[in-house]
Amino acid sequence: MIQSMTGYGKSIVQLDTKKISLEVKSLNSKNLDINTRFPGVYKEKEIEVRKLIASNLVRGKVDMSFYIESTGLETSAKINKEVVSNYISQLEQIHKEADILSIAMRLPDVLKTEREELDPTEWTVIQEGIQEAIDHLKEYRLSEGQELEKDFKKRITILQQKLEEVISLDTERLDQVRERLKKSINELEQNIDENRFEQELIYYLEKLDITEEKVRLTNHLSYFIQELNGNISNGKKLGFISQEIGREINTIGSKANFAPMQKVVVEMKDELEKIKEQLLNVL
Repeated sequence: MIQSMTGYGKSIVQLDTKKISLEVKSLNSKNLDINTRFPGVYKEKEIEVRKLIASNLVRGKVDMSFYIESTGLETSAKINKEVVSNYISQLEQIHKEADILSIAMRLPDVLKTEREELDPTEWTVIQEGIQEAIDHLKEYRLSEGQELEKDFKKRITILQQKLEEVISLDTERLDQVRERLKKSINELEQNIDENRFEQELIYYLEKLDITEEKVRLTNHLSYFIQELNGNISNGKKLGFISQEIGREINTIGSKANFAPMQKVVVEMKDELEKIKEQLLNVL
């Protein structure tokens, strides 16, 4: 079952004095690219969280964000009473009628911030929240992957139908090539050796033969469906198979030399391009 690289997950952790919203989102990328935004007190856990994301999400451009909302009465910012008293004393010496307290509170070092220490018990709860957000993102990826799988199967079916058209046109194509060459020879009004003509014609038609391409293309299309039905999402492997599909379609087009077949080949290329575009988003 394939998965999309696009996803979004969120969880909310409610602690005694704060609420933490955890968000994880991902977009397609060739490799794993992790970007995290951690508040200061949790910065020391960034590497640990990166490892957790890498083990779960494998590939994609991943952004993780912490949003903290204080819900308690405690705050890490405290008024520095000694500094305020000192300011007030000096201001009173300058002007006793001014709003000294208001002025003092705007002066430097009035507020001091006490460094908050990370609580191991609190971090355990946050870790569970991070895993929950990642799990929601993985569910989103799986759901998107199911939609992609339906689209891929529909387009592979169309390619198989177009290949059947190519096969049905092949006999007519070779007959027309043969007739066209004979007509060209007759228009020269020259006597020719029929045996030599047949030998040259066979040699020419062998160059236009697409039997191998038809067999290989049939196998590649079946292999693509087989990988879609597998238990592992491997977008890179599907990309390699699509390249082989494109190679066979291009070869058939270059050998076609027959307008109806070339028209079908163009339609096949159009379907394949749609598959390749969607494959960029497969994990």
